[in-house]
Order: sequence, then C-alpha cells, then structure tokens
Amino acid sequence: MATKFFEKLSNHYLELLYDKEDFNVIIKIAESSNTRIFQAHSNILRYRSLYFRNKLAKICKDNNNIKTINLNHITTEQFEVIIKYIYGGVILQQDAPFIFDLLIAANEFLLEELTTFLEKYLIEEKSHWLRLHFTQIYQKSFQNNQFKNL
Repeated sequence: MATKFFEKLSNHYLELLYDKEDFNVIIKIAESSNTRIFQAHSNILRYRSLYFRNKLAKICKDNNNIKTINLNHITTEQFEVIIKYIYGGVILQQDAPFIFDLLIAANEFLLEELTTFLEKYLIEEKSHWLRLHFTQIYQKSFQNNQFKNL
C-alpha cells in the first residue's frame, strides 16, 4: 500500500526555503531601484527547473562554495511566487494581470506544470479579463509561441 503525504512534505520544503542555513545559491532580483536576495539550494532548483539546471551548470562557485544568479527580467513579487512553487508547490490567489505575467515567467523558467496550470486557470477563471486585454495577450502569446490555448 502506498500512502502519499504531500502537504506535510510541501510544508517541510517551504520551511527549508526560509531556513538561512545550508543554502548554496544566491539569487539576486534587481528591479530599477530595488534589489532582493533569495537564498536557495542548488539540488532543489536543478530538479524542479531545467532553466536553473542549465544556469547552475554554467556558474562557478565563489570562495564560500556559493553560486550567484542575477535575474533582471522578473519582479521580486513574481519570483517570490515562483520560488514558493519550486519548493512547496504553493500558488496563492492573485489577480489576472499578475497571473498572466507569472505565466510568462514560469514559461521562461521552464516550469511546465506551473505554465500549464496558469494558462488553464486564466482560460477557465479569468476569460473576461483575457477578452478585455486581447491585444496584449495575443502579442505575448505569439512572441512565446507556447500558449496555443490562449
């Protein structure tokens, strides 16, 4: 008999995210006047995201055995949601414009499960917003060529 306890496992991984010991990756999110630093674990990043697997393979460790990743193309709010998803599979309720931007970011980080979920959520739950912003949605969808359902 196989029993799965994903909620407790997810909570433990989220606790690990906020534990300031034993991290070996620093992720710097640099917005125009705001820089935020996230501490993470290379094993979790590599196994949850092909983007981070590829990125970490190209980065050398510093003297403290820590790798640093600089991300300038994402907001701190978006990355906070993404890192919580990576560690614990958690996505909190957000408004439609944020979800759409998060969809673009999730696709860039090669988070297929999250990308599929967000695209489906927008179609099923936020279709009115999609219709109101059709031009923006169409342009971004066409650029990415990934969001065929949108």
